[in-house]
Amino acid sequence: MTNDENKLDLELTDSLTDNLLQIMQGLGNSNDVAIREIEIDLGDNSSIEGAVVYMEGLSNLHSMIDSLLSSSKSGEQQDLNAEELLDYFKNVVISSGVVKILENMEELFDALLSGYSILLLEGCQRVLAIGTKELTARTVEEPNVQSVVRGPREGFTEVLHWNTAMLRRKIKDRNLWMETITIGRVTKTDVVVAYIKNIVSEDVLVEVRHRLSLIDIDAVLESNYIEEQIEDKQNTPFSTIFNTERPDVIAAGLMEGRVAILVDGTPFALLVPTLFTQFFQSSEDYYQPAIFSSLIRLLRFLSFGLALITPSFYIAVSTFHQEMLPTTLLYNLASQREGVPFPAFIEAIMMEVTFEILREASVRMPRTVGQSISIVGTLVIGQAAVEAGLVSAAMVIVVSITAISNFVLPAFNLGITIRIIRFLLMMLAATFGLFGIFVGIIALVVHLCGISSFGVPYMSPLAPFHLTDQKDTMVRFSFPNMITRPKAFRQKNLVRQKRR
Repeated sequence: MTNDENKLDLELTDSLTDNLLQIMQGLGNSNDVAIREIEIDLGDNSSIEGAVVYMEGLSNLHSMIDSLLSSSKSGEQQDLNAEELLDYFKNVVISSGVVKILENMEELFDALLSGYSILLLEGCQRVLAIGTKELTARTVEEPNVQSVVRGPREGFTEVLHWNTAMLRRKIKDRNLWMETITIGRVTKTDVVVAYIKNIVSEDVLVEVRHRLSLIDIDAVLESNYIEEQIEDKQNTPFSTIFNTERPDVIAAGLMEGRVAILVDGTPFALLVPTLFTQFFQSSEDYYQPAIFSSLIRLLRFLSFGLALITPSFYIAVSTFHQEMLPTTLLYNLASQREGVPFPAFIEAIMMEVTFEILREASVRMPRTVGQSISIVGTLVIGQAAVEAGLVSAAMVIVVSITAISNFVLPAFNLGITIRIIRFLLMMLAATFGLFGIFVGIIALVVHLCGISSFGVPYMSPLAPFHLTDQKDTMVRFSFPNMITRPKAFRQKNLVRQKRR
């Protein structure tokens, strides 16, 4: 069948029976398609047949449909033809909710599968779509991944308009604009692009729209489907798009001149452009005193370094640079490794891989036993490995410090990146010692400096260096001192507040 013939098959007719038949055939005679036939009294013993079509589980025939059915028996619409009767129902009978006229079968299917109820009348080539969506979704809860001690406890849900409403509650400004587009040939997923009009950079906004317009995919089931399509660079382990399930984080990002992308069906929203230092920042940093937040943030950077190079540093020193260790410590390490049959690199690989297996197993296990199994498993396996002479006690300590430091970082995806790079540095340390580690770190820094996110340098404001932006990078200054927004985003309005 050609496209033209398919188009003709999707045209509405003035026959109620033919239209209902097309709907049922178009949906494969699915048993979740509900049809409620009605008869509208026009007086003088005349009437018009009609039908209400809806999807069970997606639509709810509440008061709007009830008023429609009761009106069909009242006789108030005498002397009206089918076209006029449809307009009468739209303008008079249905007094609340979304109501729109549809003129072809393709629009009808889109509306029907989105939760609308469809009113069809005999002798009318148009139909009425009535907003009767029934939402069965998870309520607003505290985010599990990005929890805080002090701060809002609400997180995004899988319902898109609930998420946009939470943003509206935090930013009550008419300049908060939200553009809705549909992506996915099969899923037809709604995607919202949110920004503050008088702050956001037009260059960034145009680039976001352009990249989204290029997406041609059959399904979008989660925000990562969008993320991988629009990110700047594919050959890097570092994420160039920030994701979060916290409305306050998205609101703060919008106030800095960024663009948020919300996807229907997932609680994780995307925020662009993204900076490397953003993964060390938590929303709680701004809900605690500045001095405390600064110390915690410095601790995160220290933990990043420990999680990245601790195993490789131990391998390099114990294998190539024993002269760097104090004599007493060297004797202790030598005595511990006396019965270990493997080199330090093999020890580290064994322990790291074992810990990764335990961590992944704890995620997949039921919540009631997952945490206890991971803790007990780590302790038992570590102790047993030392007693069996497979690894040294020092290596168990090194791997434990590395794992704990990894959990200090507030961004989960940065922790995954660290785990990947850590194995590469371990191989360099086992081959070239400290020289290999230094070469690996230099290559890592060069790589980071070459990444950008929607035209913004990834390492900004460190490289290129912006002095005024250092007030909220490694440390956080108090709010009276944070006068301007980050310059890297090239906003229209750089001033955040007036000087005292």
